This record gives sequence, structure tokens and C-alpha cells, in this order.
Amino acid sequence: MPEPTAQSAAGDDPLGGGRRFEPDLRGMTRINLRPIASPMPLGFYTVAIASVIVGCFQLGVFEDGARRAVGLAVLPAVVLQLLVSWFAFGARDVVAATLMACFSGLWLASSLTLVLDPPGGTRVLGVLNAVFALFAVLMASVAGRKRALWLVLCTAVPRFTVAALAHLTGVAWLGTVSGVLGLLLAAIALYTAFALMLEDMRGEEVLPIGRSGPAHHAVEGDLSVQLRNLERQAGVRRTL
Repeated sequence: MPEPTAQSAAGDDPLGGGRRFEPDLRGMTRINLRPIASPMPLGFYTVAIASVIVGCFQLGVFEDGARRAVGLAVLPAVVLQLLVSWFAFGARDVVAATLMACFSGLWLASSLTLVLDPPGGTRVLGVLNAVFALFAVLMASVAGRKRALWLVLCTAVPRFTVAALAHLTGVAWLGTVSGVLGLLLAAIALYTAFALMLEDMRGEEVLPIGRSGPAHHAVEGDLSVQLRNLERQAGVRRTL
């Protein structure tokens, strides 16, 4: 009688110490992808609008006592950018999703502080802006393949750094500089949003965005490029 093979022995005894051999299941696996419109134009338009409102407040464009009105005007940005983050996670873009979710949290904290005006709120906003500036530095270090997004982050770093100093020190001219940088951030975010919207509508780059490397191949490559290493991505692999 022939000796049992290691495969049959391990397969017959689920409690055995040997490795259990299973058939290759890749041919039996189906992964469904759902095309969506890019949520990033909405995200960058929201950054631009909220930055204009806060920047004008810092520049003294609004009358005295406009803190609550500014906070309420910024509040819709929380919902919009959280929605953008949700769809960006579904589109497998972790950089965009993380950026928009953190912007949403920043606007929520800023809005509530402006509306409720709690004791020590100004200094708390200073620390929050400082941490967000550090976050923007880290995000910019991994977003170099998307030049437009990288430029938005590079503008956000000095804007939130100066805002943090203005809140922590109370120096008036720092608030003015922060307001000017906020308007500059809004202008760059508006351009990025418009360029991305045109690209999504026409299916090709219309205005320069500056993609390179994997970011360029993701737009210009064929379907095989889009599905490369899909089995190792979050939501498909067993653990995060």
C-alpha cells in the first residue's frame, strides 16, 4: 500500500500539525470596482471658500462682532469635506482622504470655537493650527507626485504656522499675514479644483496639474495599471 502524501495527510486532519494545502482561489475570486466622479474638486473648492471667509475675518473685512457669523459660515465645510474624504477612501486614495478628513476636523474645531467663544479658545486654536501645520508638512512629504496637491500643502504650512503664532501671541500683524496667506491658499485651491474638474469632465488633462510617476500612470495608464497589486490593497487583504 502506498504511503499517504503530505498533502492528503494534512488535508484529512484539520487538527494536524502539517500545513493545510488548498486550491488556488484567485480564479474563483471576483472584485467589483465602482467608478465614481472625482470628489477632489469639491474638496478643494471647500478649502478655498472656507479659507476666504477666515482670511477676510483676519484682515478685518467684516465688522466687529462677526465671530459667530464666520463660525457658522465655515460650518458647512465640515460636512462637505467629510463627504469628500468618504469617497476618496472608496477611490483608494489615502492621501486625499486623510487630507480632507483632517481639514474637516480643523474647520469643525475652528467653527465651534468661534461660535461658542469658550475661555482659552484662542490659545487652543493656536495649538491646533500648529499641529495642523506639522501635519501638512508630513502630507507634503508624500504628495510630491501630485504637484498641485503638493503646492496646496506647501501653502498651507506657512498659513497655519503664522495663524498659530497669531493666536498664541496675540500680535495683530501676524493675524494680518495669516489672512493674506489664507487668501493665497484659497487661490491655489481654486485653481486645483478647477483643473481637476476639467480633467474629470473631459477625461484628459486640460490645465497643468503636475502629476508624475505613479500619479501620472494612474491617469494615463490602461486598466491593467489600475488593477496592479489590487489583492494587496486595504479592503481586499485580510488586515490593514
